Amino acid sequence: MKSTLTNNKAKKKIIADMIRVNQAGEFGAQKIYEGQLEVFKDDKIIQKMASQEKIHLDTFNKILIERGIRPTALSPLWSVGGYLLGLTTALIDRKAAMACTVAVEEVIEEHYKEQQNNLKHDNTEKELIKIIKKFREEEIEHKNTALEHNAQDAKGYYLMTKGIKKITKLAIFLSKKI
Repeated sequence: MKSTLTNNKAKKKIIADMIRVNQAGEFGAQKIYEGQLEVFKDDKIIQKMASQEKIHLDTFNKILIERGIRPTALSPLWSVGGYLLGLTTALIDRKAAMACTVAVEEVIEEHYKEQQNNLKHDNTEKELIKIIKKFREEEIEHKNTALEHNAQDAKGYYLMTKGIKKITKLAIFLSKKI
């Protein structure tokens, strides 16, 4: 009996960490697009991706509240950091902004895939699995859109995306813990 309680507690913590990280990631993505839209105010493609990220963020905000999960304490850092990342890449040029999208979305796509795999046999989390699957598909769409809009032609594409991926992975790790 105790091992079931421990397992349920462990499972609840793992799922809470997932939701916390997903909310933090969607918050950061929203801030990245805000920074990019500061430069590319009328860019319909960036606006569309930002509006999808807003839906993702609203969804995970709601789940945090419903489940009584605390958000990451690092939200102020993700707010400033995400905005500056979006603004900086946009100030370089539109290709760099698209390269930023590719880098972030590749990490998030893999992150969501890992969550899907971890939850696929959990019959109690069907709705969460459905949300993660849908959002993963939209993140892949964002990545592909950025690639279609010359992300790979950005100067320093390889180094830029490698650095942004490392930052994104670090943000995921820290958001789970703090």
